[in-house]
Amino acid sequence: MDTKPIELQEDVSSSPLYSEDLAPVPLSRRTWGTWDLAALWVGMAVCIPTYLLASYMIRSGVSWYAALFIIGLANLLITVPMVLNGHAGVKYGIPFPVVGRAAFGTKGIHIPAVVRAIVACGWFGIQTWIGGLALYAIWNALTGQPGEVGLSWGKFVGFALFWVVNIYFVWKGTESIRWLEDWSAPILILMGVFLIGWGAWNGGGFAQVLGLGRQLEKPSASLQIEDPQGIVLQMYPLTTADGKTKASQYRMVVPSEQGMKDMGWQILPPAGAAIVLEQIREPQIDIDGLINGSREVQVQFRAQSENGFTESSVVTAKFDFEAYAHPSSPWWQYVLWLTAMVGFWATMSISIADVTRYAGSQQQQVKGQFIGLPGTMILYSFVGIFVTCAAVVNFQDILIGDDAPWDPVSLIARFDNPWVVVIAQIFMLIATLSTNIAANVIAPANVFSNLFPKYLDFRKGGLVTGLVGILICPWWLMDEISSLLLFVSGLLGPVLGVLICDYFVIRKRSLQLADLYKVNGVYSFSGGYNLKALAAITVGVLVALIGLWVPAVSFLYNLSWFTGFCAAFLLYWGLMRNQK
Repeated sequence: MDTKPIELQEDVSSSPLYSEDLAPVPLSRRTWGTWDLAALWVGMAVCIPTYLLASYMIRSGVSWYAALFIIGLANLLITVPMVLNGHAGVKYGIPFPVVGRAAFGTKGIHIPAVVRAIVACGWFGIQTWIGGLALYAIWNALTGQPGEVGLSWGKFVGFALFWVVNIYFVWKGTESIRWLEDWSAPILILMGVFLIGWGAWNGGGFAQVLGLGRQLEKPSASLQIEDPQGIVLQMYPLTTADGKTKASQYRMVVPSEQGMKDMGWQILPPAGAAIVLEQIREPQIDIDGLINGSREVQVQFRAQSENGFTESSVVTAKFDFEAYAHPSSPWWQYVLWLTAMVGFWATMSISIADVTRYAGSQQQQVKGQFIGLPGTMILYSFVGIFVTCAAVVNFQDILIGDDAPWDPVSLIARFDNPWVVVIAQIFMLIATLSTNIAANVIAPANVFSNLFPKYLDFRKGGLVTGLVGILICPWWLMDEISSLLLFVSGLLGPVLGVLICDYFVIRKRSLQLADLYKVNGVYSFSGGYNLKALAAITVGVLVALIGLWVPAVSFLYNLSWFTGFCAAFLLYWGLMRNQK
């Protein structure tokens, strides 16, 4: 790859496409080295979603070591296009919206860039609300006040304070962001090591914790068809280190001809024992409804405690007829999870030049990203796995896997010592702030600045990002908007496909730097739009989405990031291969 950086030789400062924040970073200001970029990724990757990633796979039946392997492989895969797309940032010192002008046109870049920015604004609002809740929890711990359920003035005050802290670092500029990431990275790494040490010390060692943690791979209750018994209820409550089942009783609520019937508390059979539902005659169970998936069984567990009984949450067991009739290969499930994990950083891979433009060399950006991204994702996913498994061992009132404290907020809530809560919430604040600033502010700030170069600089673009983060009302829409943002992120593969194809295949890593800032330069195409690039991403998105509507090609949607990327890359190459 080219290693020699290019500087702007022509004065284009009068162009409406030019601003100081969008201009190439001069060599004297390209001060980010290998550690700075690695620290940036530590700061971004250490967040609650990373902590939860492996748990989603484990709860679907994937082993913990397979989950870690998939996460590691996915992040190695996404780091490759991350490094490739960061090349132009290092070579020319320009941000993503300016790099994208070469492929999409000086106006066409606004379409994918604004989509990228809206996704980031959504995550900014969610992360800021989470940080505000941490401040609210610290206040309650220090004052001894109980936390309120639902929305409250205290939570909104915490949200406002954390919003101001985020905007402060944006207003201070990129050097303050580098300072934040450099200082937060070792703190966050030490926090992960401490959590692993806590789990091993209190759980009886690594082997015992991970051995008992394998129980989490099984559902608490499930319906299965077994010959010759017929449909049976399998129950898997958690066991202690010596193999004893924590729960002592269970109760079922079953569908009958008279409606749902509570069977009352009964002595729990050995762990994993099958309850043959056909043998229950009073009431007559709607077996047909269970088999076709229209009816379900509700199950709850309880154990004797000092204050009476400790009860688990109610879990639902429903027979999946489609999976029974058309079982899928476990390898296919691994591929689906791999696609989901690759999509986790899909948006950041598009705008990585926003960061690499401050790097001193290509070697530094390559080393920094490969050291920081895959390693941190694996470490903190393992932290989430191990600490959750240790909690299952340590807390006797956790009777089933569904009640395990999969997220750090639930874990912290189990400690009574207020100083433990305060310190843990401070760590969570650091993790949330470092993720929010780097992943959810830099990119949209540059995008908004690119929309109005002469009116919005980086600071004002960051302020717009913060305001949009408020307008999405994350306190109401957090769960709904999270799924939507993940869906959109998975469909951004075509944008990356076009960017990489244009820079490496079509233009051979050579851009006419001054023309990127000219209204009538070589990158103005048709009125500022490269229709071929827009056609390529449109087709890429349609190829990825068609599986939603056509079951025969559902795999295209299941692999949306890969299929969209490849379709857009190939079509763009076909349309632009004769471009000079």
